[in-house]
Amino acid sequence: MPQLIGLVLLVLVVFLVVGLVTGNLFFVVKQQHAVIIERLGKFYKIVGAGFHVKIPFVDRKAATVSLRTMKNGFNIDVKTEDNVTIGLEISAQYHVSYERGETPQQSGVYKSYYMLQQPVAQMRDFITDALRSSIPVYTLDEVFAKKDDIAKDVNATVSEQMAAYGFTLVSTLITKIALPAEVEDSMNQINAAQRTKAAAQDLAEADRIRRVTEAVAEAEAMEKAGEGIANQRKAIASGISESLATIQETGVSAAEANQLFMFTQWTEMMSDFAKTGKSSTVVLPSDFTSTASMFEQMVAAGAAGEGAKVPPVPPIPPTEK
Repeated sequence: MPQLIGLVLLVLVVFLVVGLVTGNLFFVVKQQHAVIIERLGKFYKIVGAGFHVKIPFVDRKAATVSLRTMKNGFNIDVKTEDNVTIGLEISAQYHVSYERGETPQQSGVYKSYYMLQQPVAQMRDFITDALRSSIPVYTLDEVFAKKDDIAKDVNATVSEQMAAYGFTLVSTLITKIALPAEVEDSMNQINAAQRTKAAAQDLAEADRIRRVTEAVAEAEAMEKAGEGIANQRKAIASGISESLATIQETGVSAAEANQLFMFTQWTEMMSDFAKTGKSSTVVLPSDFTSTASMFEQMVAAGAAGEGAKVPPVPPIPPTEK
């Protein structure tokens, strides 16, 4: 019996020494990681971050599973409802499920290692299938307008599928929509045409407003000018009336007063013409006899007003025809 105990102790010492030498006795698990321990090829337990001990040659670390969120990108070709083939750049963020379950076999770490050999490739297939099922019900313009909603629907569908394999799909993003060159050129031309049309409409509206404004301003200006002319004519008529009344007070008849006034206007016009000298045409009466008579009456009226004697004015000889 003592020999058996000694043998057991010897074996333990040997295991301890070998474990220390080979490093298979103690191990450390990093933060946000989990280690799956197998004993003699069979699942034994899952250990988290910290310092741990295992039996050399009996227990082994089957896998170190990262619990951090990971990211992968995919390029997927799909067809829209209006038969346009587009390329989608997909960004998927996922991590191993944090659920522990009632038993270790129900935990996300266990499922992610033992149930699915290539989780990234499988997730890509799920996302591709979901997108190729949902995109064909949308036109090209709707894909651009509703890409976030499409991504959310795909994420919800694939999350349920990946949960069975111990993975949680955090988000699925459509980061880029690539179009064929001819389709992109056509869309740019349509956009340019729409902008040109809008610019032409804006310019036409601006021109219409300018024309209306100018017409209103011109109408107001003509109205004011008409009022000015009317007031001017009223003032002229009033002045003429007062002048005729003054002339008639000297004893001149109404007909003679009108002729005198007309002669006065004519002489003022000739004076202005002589001062400016810019006119090129002068209209003169063919018979100056009436003009001379008007001049005699004007002089007589002036002399009568001053109480002086008016000398006779020599007659103007008739012009030869």
